[in-house]
Amino acid sequence: MKVNEIFYSLQGEGITAGYPTTFIRLTGCNLRCTYCDTGYAYEAGQEMDISEIIKKTEEIGSHYICITGGEPLLQKSELEILLPGLKKNTVTIETNGSISLKNLDYKHCRFAMDIKTPGSGMHRMMDFSNLNLLNQKDEVKFIIGSREDYEFSLNIIKEYNILDRVIITFSPVFNKLNPRLLAQWVLDDKLHKARVQLQLHKYIWDPNARGV
Repeated sequence: MKVNEIFYSLQGEGITAGYPTTFIRLTGCNLRCTYCDTGYAYEAGQEMDISEIIKKTEEIGSHYICITGGEPLLQKSELEILLPGLKKNTVTIETNGSISLKNLDYKHCRFAMDIKTPGSGMHRMMDFSNLNLLNQKDEVKFIIGSREDYEFSLNIIKEYNILDRVIITFSPVFNKLNPRLLAQWVLDDKLHKARVQLQLHKYIWDPNARGV
């Protein structure tokens, strides 16, 4: 697999936010979001044997593992080999929502899937059929940079009837949308089964720091 970096830190967002986590950041992404903060993973990385990756996670020793990118599903055949070797861990795969999950047999993980909003510039790239394949252990994340992004997200939640089927998370684009605005919108709309979150790692460390 082509790996950009493997590091140990606190999970800053999503299902397991706050937990010490081993991150496996894979190289390559098929999208170019306007607010992307991991552009360094588009190309840079090194080939690693799957056994080497597993050994590295064992050396770190954390229970939670996050496979991120880039876009991990660009290396889906390798992922299918890697995941059984991580079956003692709780593994989350962060995916950008543009690549189909159909016909994938991921027994040893859960998904944290973005739905790109208009502000990302990539909302037309989404494969919305993925929403029918997720379940209650999976998360759908909406990154919100404007009221337009928020309204777009509400329409997706309603159209695909996912509020009761998956974990819904709203997160403001860092340093663009005031989190208080997003929080108030969610409260006003009484979205009792949705979560608002901030990117924890960007408040603990420098927002541009790598390896955290």
